[in-house]
This record gives sequence, structure tokens and C-alpha cells, in this order.
Amino acid sequence: MDLPLAVLQALRPKQWTKNVLLFAALIFSRKFNDIELIQQACWGFVAFSFLSSAGYIVNDARDKEADRLHPKKSKRPIASGRLPLNIAYVEAVIVFVLGCVIAWWVSQMVTPDSRSLLWMEDRRHVPWFLLVSLLYFATTMSYSLVFKNMVILDVMFIAAGFLWRATAGAIAIGVDISPWLLTCTAFLALFLGFNKRRGEVVLLAQEASNHRKNLAEYTPELIIEFQAITTSGTIISYALYTVLGSPTKWLLLTLPFVLYGVFRYMYLVSVKAEGGAPDETLYKDRPILVTCILYGVTAIGIMWGFAG
Repeated sequence: MDLPLAVLQALRPKQWTKNVLLFAALIFSRKFNDIELIQQACWGFVAFSFLSSAGYIVNDARDKEADRLHPKKSKRPIASGRLPLNIAYVEAVIVFVLGCVIAWWVSQMVTPDSRSLLWMEDRRHVPWFLLVSLLYFATTMSYSLVFKNMVILDVMFIAAGFLWRATAGAIAIGVDISPWLLTCTAFLALFLGFNKRRGEVVLLAQEASNHRKNLAEYTPELIIEFQAITTSGTIISYALYTVLGSPTKWLLLTLPFVLYGVFRYMYLVSVKAEGGAPDETLYKDRPILVTCILYGVTAIGIMWGFAG
């Protein structure tokens, strides 16, 4: 039973929460009452979950030696030796192919009339969702193979992965890609990325550079500066969106949830030495989890009731 469990754990299903971002376009375009579009977004979520898991497996296989020096990552299936490398690579290929097949299917589900900007003049169908999915996977592979050891660029490539998720969510339901969605997503992703680095530096202390070379370049003072910039950008961009870019200014009522979520996360990183794994923080910290749920319910309620 240990091998099947290791195969499942190697997929890192907890990190599939990052792909919830694909539903952002569904909510903020006010399409959340369309069953067909909800199904398309859900299948898009599944496709990205498989593709992201393929990337996680390859990353863990390449970093198995470094992960063994990490107090938490050393328990992962590949680093701990519970999942042999040959089986891990086969699993990566299988979930990658499954992700591509589902992404291609989602591309066929999107109707031509609903996405004129993504339709060629000769009316030839282009599998845009599959294309964006592959670009997302290429970005994650570029991070794993090259940029994860380059200071600043490592976090920027993590943020790029979130931008592809937001873009894919809009394409999956056939709506225009909002520049506000991309701006807010970019700042939030950078905020989480630099806080993740802060958490890793604090957790690993003197062993940080042994785990990953570029962690030695992230001094506490430098990360604090990055945190200040990205925190301000996250809050200001979202506040501006609610006033200038959203279907209703009533969405400004969700700003307190964003403020509390951002401040709570910074508190966990700075005081509780959390944040090295954002997905685990979301599950473990009840105030942040409740805040996310309340934000989602409030945003949908406002969009449903007040947008004209």
C-alpha cells in the first residue's frame, strides 16, 4: 500500500488549490450562473492540475538530494525513497498526457461566437486553451531546470505560472482577458513568492544555501523590501480594480477580506515562521481559510445582486 500512496502524494494534490485561480474569470465576468461554462472551467482546472503535477514530479526528481536536507521536503515520496525514480518519471509522462488531452478537449468546448478575439479570420479553430496550457508547463519546466536558482527571476517565473492560470481561466469560458485580472494576479503571486522565500530563509537558517544556492542571496533586509513593494501593489491594484474596473463599485466591500488575508499571511511568515509552503498555510490556518471562503461568498453575492 505504500507505493500507491507515494504515487498519489507525488502529485501534490494539496497544491491543486493554486489552480482555483482558473475560476476567477468565471466569477468576475459574472458567468457563474452558466452551467456549461462552469463545466468548462472545472475541466480546465482538472487539466491544469494534471499538468502542474507532472511539473512537480519532475522538479522533485531533480531536487531529491537537496530536498533531503529540508525538514519538510525530505518527507516527499521521491526524496524519502518511497517512490523510485523510474516509476516517478512514468507517472509524470502519464499525467502530462492526460492534462494535454483534457486541455485539447476544453479547447474544443469553447464556442467560436463567444471568443472573437481568439478566433482566426479564416474561422480555423485554434486550440487556445491547449496552447496556454503548454506555455504554462513550459514556464514551470523553465523554472525547474534553469530559473529556480536565479535570484528574483525565480519568483518572477513562479508569478508567470499564476498569470497563465488566470489567462487559461478566461480562455476556458470564452471571455476577454481582463488586464485588471492579470495585474492583481501578478502582484498577488509576487507577494506569495517573496513571502515563500522569507519563510524558507527563516526555516532553513544556515542550511538555506545548501538547499538552494540562490537562497543565500536573499537577505532578510532585501526580502522585507520586496515584501513592502509587493504588498502595496497587491492591495492598491485590487482596490483600484474594485472602483475602476469591476462591474459594480459594491465590490469594494470585499477589500477588508483582502487586507486581512494579506496582513494575516505576513504575520504568519514574520512571527510564526510559516509561509514556506503557501498551500499548507491555507489548509492549516483557520483564519485565512475562513477569510478566503467569506471573500468568495461575498464577491459572488455582490456580483449576483448589485452588478447591472
